Amino acid sequence: MALRINEIFYSLQGESSFAGRPCVFVRLTGCNLRCVYCDTTYAYEDGEELAIEDILSRVASHGCPLVEVTGGEPLIQAETPLLITRLLDTGYRVLLETNGSRDVSLADERCVRILDVKCPGSGEVEKNDWKNLGRLTSQDEVKFVLTDRADYDFARAVLARQDFPLGLVENIHFSPVSGKLLPKILAEWILSDRLAVKLHLQLHKIIWGPEARGV
Repeated sequence: MALRINEIFYSLQGESSFAGRPCVFVRLTGCNLRCVYCDTTYAYEDGEELAIEDILSRVASHGCPLVEVTGGEPLIQAETPLLITRLLDTGYRVLLETNGSRDVSLADERCVRILDVKCPGSGEVEKNDWKNLGRLTSQDEVKFVLTDRADYDFARAVLARQDFPLGLVENIHFSPVSGKLLPKILAEWILSDRLAVKLHLQLHKIIWGPEARGV
């Protein structure tokens, strides 16, 4: 049993409620979406086949209890759920970063599933699997990446949906696309509308710059 891995590295969490914490990242190769603002296009195809035992060994070498499985889109590889379960059974706290187009219930509920709801500015809004909203638990998180006011209004409308787990999912992140939407403007919109969400900035890009890889 093997997965195609783009990179495994140790850095600070740059996103989610875990931002700022040391973390081992397992980036899987391949993605079924092509968001216009994607910053990991290098993960579309590049990678090497690694057995799950080899992945676990590389993760263990960093001596860090927090692991994120990311991509690309991790859930397009059939063995990803098994990798997540093995990491959890080994004692790691596991995060799964997913683009929201695949069934998140495939992943062990013990992991924190960070669901990216695609807005119109991504170019992939039609790929959202809206059933995922009903598959989330209280420890899961939801992220909206916003390019403009239209995306912001779309995200607000999603929060108002009858099937959105408002009150269950505590961590809801609104993240501005770098170079497209100023954080100050997004902050003003959130405050004006009194939304119960978190303004989310990509910490790793602030520290190391937008072009840095493997940090």
